Amino acid sequence: MTDKQSKLRSHLSEMPDFVFRFIDYYYDGESINTQLAFALDIKIFLNFLIEAKHFPVTRIEQFNESCMNEISVDDLLEYKSYLRMYTVNYKTVNGETYSRTHRNSNMGINRKMSSLRSLFSYLYKTDKISQNVTLKLDMNKITQKIKKPLTVQETIRLMDVILNGENYFTGRPLTEYLNRKQRDIALYVTYLGTGVRVSELVNLDIADIDFETSSFKVTRKGGDEDEIFMPIQVENELFTYLEARKKLEVKSPALFISRNGERLTISSVEHNLKTYCMMAGITNKDKTRPHALRRTFACTLLEEGVDIKMVAELMGHKNIEVTHKFYAQYSSAKKKEIMRSRALPEDIS
Repeated sequence: MTDKQSKLRSHLSEMPDFVFRFIDYYYDGESINTQLAFALDIKIFLNFLIEAKHFPVTRIEQFNESCMNEISVDDLLEYKSYLRMYTVNYKTVNGETYSRTHRNSNMGINRKMSSLRSLFSYLYKTDKISQNVTLKLDMNKITQKIKKPLTVQETIRLMDVILNGENYFTGRPLTEYLNRKQRDIALYVTYLGTGVRVSELVNLDIADIDFETSSFKVTRKGGDEDEIFMPIQVENELFTYLEARKKLEVKSPALFISRNGERLTISSVEHNLKTYCMMAGITNKDKTRPHALRRTFACTLLEEGVDIKMVAELMGHKNIEVTHKFYAQYSSAKKKEIMRSRALPEDIS
């Protein structure tokens, strides 16, 4: 059992039975991160009901479905306000109490309220409560910030660092680069060439790769399996990496492994990408995160004229509105190109 699974079980052991059933059964198949997020969000809400609304219980596990039936829209509005800034008391391993103040942006508040909506929807659909009051509550408005993809020049510089790190690193960083060179080339070429999510990438097993069909299988959000067809460069780099990996005699089924022979983590992918971006002179924070490569993949397809519905399928988006965010980023660049190329009449005053 992983640390996150142990942490989830610990949280669920303190929860009422209906919350345990909701997360353990209703969201079975979701990622451990999703289940853990639901558990934490619901725990915050139930603590709020005890401390701020003085519900007639002293511990979270004492809540039952009838308690949830008594929650009003006013309670939820007060909870939204509470989430802006709230203080939680914790205990150290020595039993000492300390306080920590938490703050949430509109996006953070919406995520926590979305968790409640899912819980109330489950309770309503399973006839545990008479109405779903969360549907009467509006979510906070979010101002969307346009996150730009890598430019062609930035992509070229980044890939040059990854492919030819010997020209950029020295000393210990060079030794570390050489130890992971072939793996990172295969990993980031696959990432940029297929647009899969970083979680899907690190969860790939060797058995998922099929060179006969030039494809590999990933498990998308929600548990659906999808077949990803590999561009020739991706296929070549994965083949080269796997041939080199055979010499390591590692037993792990994971495709991408750490120097300890264990499955590579998302944090390692993020850390290494930031290092490569720094050496490539890419300093925009949004562009140094793994999702920037996925964003670049989508915008490149749109620029090449691929239909947005096909882009949505290739990205694994169930809702095409998510893909429209990438379209907005692409169209922004297109609008600039059109306006910059416009010529005004020569006699304009």
